[in-house]
Amino acid sequence: MINSGMIGMPLHFGKMPRWLTERMGSMGSTIIESIVQNYGKSEVLTRLSDPNWFQAFGAVMGMQWNSSGVTAVVLGSLKGKINPRANDMGIYILGGKGKYSWQAPNQVKRVSHKHGLNGNELVKACQLTRKVDNNAIQDGYNLYQQYFILTDDGEWTSISQGMNTSNRRARRYHWHSPTVRSFVDDPHTGIVGVQNQKVLNLADKRAFLARQNIVNLVNENPKEVLDASKHIKMPNRHDVREQDINMTRLGATLNMAYNNGVDNFEDLLMLKGVGPRTLKALALTSEVIHGDSSRFDDPARFSFALGGKDGLPHPIDTEAYDETIEMLSDSVEKSRLGYNDKSKALKRLHRATVEGEKGFTPFSFLEDLLDIEWKHAEKNGGMTFMGEVIPGATKMITSLANSFLYQNRGKN
Repeated sequence: MINSGMIGMPLHFGKMPRWLTERMGSMGSTIIESIVQNYGKSEVLTRLSDPNWFQAFGAVMGMQWNSSGVTAVVLGSLKGKINPRANDMGIYILGGKGKYSWQAPNQVKRVSHKHGLNGNELVKACQLTRKVDNNAIQDGYNLYQQYFILTDDGEWTSISQGMNTSNRRARRYHWHSPTVRSFVDDPHTGIVGVQNQKVLNLADKRAFLARQNIVNLVNENPKEVLDASKHIKMPNRHDVREQDINMTRLGATLNMAYNNGVDNFEDLLMLKGVGPRTLKALALTSEVIHGDSSRFDDPARFSFALGGKDGLPHPIDTEAYDETIEMLSDSVEKSRLGYNDKSKALKRLHRATVEGEKGFTPFSFLEDLLDIEWKHAEKNGGMTFMGEVIPGATKMITSLANSFLYQNRGKN
């Protein structure tokens, strides 16, 4: 089994307001259905198994760009929308956080029985991915949630997450079934966590002798302690900095949204009249739907679609959020009926933004952008998990909270 990747993140605490979770469920499920319509359900699992895509997906829905809470909130909000429509979409989100993670094997059995799948093999896969991530990799992270996303033809993605309370970090593990080779022989493309931390990885092919020795009780002290080999590491802070973003890509998106970029493309004129903030959100959302895997190495950029629930990089614009959901939902609904004009326009929006990057010269504009967005939020009812933005006060509280939580950890 080739693991599709792992990602390390700071632990993130905080309340999830209902006004946001309802919107996240609606927007997330519409994005998933749009991917199914354009590329098929297998592509949904491929994307969910990509750690950077998953983080960008959460950011475009309003979660903090590097938050560990993305896992439970995104998949939890999707479960309530996707599972009731599983007969149509062919995708089931099983398992969950805490005690719900242990229900995954029985849920796999029920779905397998319903669709005539090999339930024993699928249950074994569900259980082994958990055991490998929790036991074969001795990295100090104890699993506390597992989601098993299963299609009606037996393809699956496993997403589990572990917590290390001593360093206040979380680690998420992603698997995808089409690349099955072995659960215990080089199953991971990399182990990601704190730099220079030693990891005992008994699932690495170089630990073959160690596994044999353990099984045979010949060697009680295996020496194959391996360094982390790949680093996808989120910083211990939630504020967004220029180093976190591909400024050329973000600048091209803003140029498209605010400088009438749709006028340059005939098939985008149906988007004319959409407000610039909604157009910006649609451009970043269309990238989540249509972008290739090379475009998600800076998930922080996607937090500028609508903002973040903690006010970072800026408060959530609920008006733009609702307009974005409406546009996406209308696109999906019309595609069901065979009218693909709006769906094609959204796909073209992504392509047009990419084309705009070729002539865009990056410059330092992040501070100006943040100032503009905060002023807009203060005048137009921007929202954070604390409620409606209070001019002056909310921004100060947000800044102090980030400094307090990660005061000795935000240097990177």
